[in-house]
Amino acid sequence: MNINSLTKEYDKLQKKYGAKELNSIYNGGCTDNPNICFVFMNPTGKNIASSKTWKGIKAPWIGTKNIWDLFVNLDLLDIDIYNKIKSLKRNEWTEEFAQEVYNNVTKHKYFITNLGKCTQIDARELPNSVYKEYLHLLNKEFNIINPKIIILFGNQVSSIVLNQKISVSQVRKKRFIKKINGHEYKFYSVYYPVGNGRFNIDKSIEDIKWIISQELKK
Repeated sequence: MNINSLTKEYDKLQKKYGAKELNSIYNGGCTDNPNICFVFMNPTGKNIASSKTWKGIKAPWIGTKNIWDLFVNLDLLDIDIYNKIKSLKRNEWTEEFAQEVYNNVTKHKYFITNLGKCTQIDARELPNSVYKEYLHLLNKEFNIINPKIIILFGNQVSSIVLNQKISVSQVRKKRFIKKINGHEYKFYSVYYPVGNGRFNIDKSIEDIKWIISQELKK
């Protein structure tokens, strides 16, 4: 099984839970034992790759700016790529540039995904029941790429993936171990760094830098 084998299932769930005029967004980056797998919530129509006319990769955050502030501050994005991202308007992203960005993500050995792949028109809140429909597929992603550590963004995603009530403020820098299909993975829960959580981005950066120092720089 490879990562692309899951796309048909995601497309089925897009028809069920997503905006009918938009495509599902999958994942992107290093798929061979990445240092980090970052798990966000779900994509919105701000991602230009969700357009029916887009023929390039359908990876998270294409055509957006703010999330890349996180990655450049973690030294996980080359500054020339970052500067170009910040200079472009949403509709100025090309399929070739999107691939260039994710080649850089791969170079830095991390993987970006969402718990829910159902693209919505806006950042509306989704119920737990929708996210839980995707959990078995996310677990398959973990098994396929085999990340060294997994970063979960926000209370809702963390609670669903870890199957326990999580408040990020109470578990900062706490490692969770969860066994999935016989393999143990290390999880950390951090503040959601964009949208309504934008004011928490400094805490996200602080915690992820600490996690990297503890787990990857030994």
